[in-house]
Amino acid sequence: MPDLVAELESLARAARDAIAAAGDEPGLEALRVRYLGKKGELSAALRGMGQLAAEERPRVGEAANRVRDEVEALLARARERLEADRLERELRGPPLDVTLPGRGLVARGHRHPVTRTSEEIAQIFARLGYRVASGPEIELDWYNFEALNFPPDHPARDMQDTFFVDEATLGGPAPGALLRTHTSPIQIRAMKEAGRPPVRVVAPGRVYRSDFDQTHSPMFHQVEGFCVDRGITFADLKGTLAAFARAFFGPGTRTRFRPSYFPFVEPGAEVDVSCTICGGTGRKDSSRCGACKGTGWLEVLGAGMVHPVVLENVGFDPRAATGFAFGMGVERLTMLKYGIDDLRVFFDNDLRFLQQF
Repeated sequence: MPDLVAELESLARAARDAIAAAGDEPGLEALRVRYLGKKGELSAALRGMGQLAAEERPRVGEAANRVRDEVEALLARARERLEADRLERELRGPPLDVTLPGRGLVARGHRHPVTRTSEEIAQIFARLGYRVASGPEIELDWYNFEALNFPPDHPARDMQDTFFVDEATLGGPAPGALLRTHTSPIQIRAMKEAGRPPVRVVAPGRVYRSDFDQTHSPMFHQVEGFCVDRGITFADLKGTLAAFARAFFGPGTRTRFRPSYFPFVEPGAEVDVSCTICGGTGRKDSSRCGACKGTGWLEVLGAGMVHPVVLENVGFDPRAATGFAFGMGVERLTMLKYGIDDLRVFFDNDLRFLQQF
């Protein structure tokens, strides 16, 4: 059986010489791993301790601790030496001329106006007790359409509106996979995850539809929000959206609701706010307001009471729970807030436009 104490002393002498010769931090780190690492020389030397007699183990253990402490101390002093050498080289280097004019810094970036609007909307609803949720952008037909009470022959399922995904691109079978056409699937996922009321969620995100013109883009942003609990009424929906409109557009903003149809709500409504340009008068500078076309109102979002079928699809009892939902286009709200008349400028990456925000 080899003398482990002698082997440890030999290891310590080798470590002293190697550490003294180390010329940089990477070399010093390599020596630390070589001698003190889990697979280092010290660990290798101690693997034979199990075969020693009981009376020999304390002597070998004491020697091992002594060697480890010595090597750690040598490494620490070597790091201090290298740091002092580096500082000395810097001090002896070319002097810094503090009289030179300062160099202009690269302009700092900032958030895109659509991002700013999404965050502001989420913050407003967070103050009302809503949590922010997200979901996949490649969605299944059941979440995007069927669970939300879209019948199989609904126009939104047509290729002219929806980007369907080839199963081969997903690496396996995924029947009915598509790029989500709205953020409403998050409503289904959030309710299924919660299991029972109450649920209050706001869900911003990207959505996709086959459409592109001055006011439409094939990729755009929506914010879906919903509240499900016992005793929720249409009055709660109106109060919530009125509070949002005042927080987002200004304290004097008024709202109105017009009947409309959406498959996943009943009843449904389009929600308008008083025009932010003319103050709801329909007149601007003695002429008809171009933003609201003289009506005094701007359409901003759709809303309604969650359809009982939707509640049943997620396992909620529509006789015991009710709720409301609403959805809004972020680009639309950004255009209204900042007076932008063409949605396409959001995606042109033109710094002359983006630097205004």
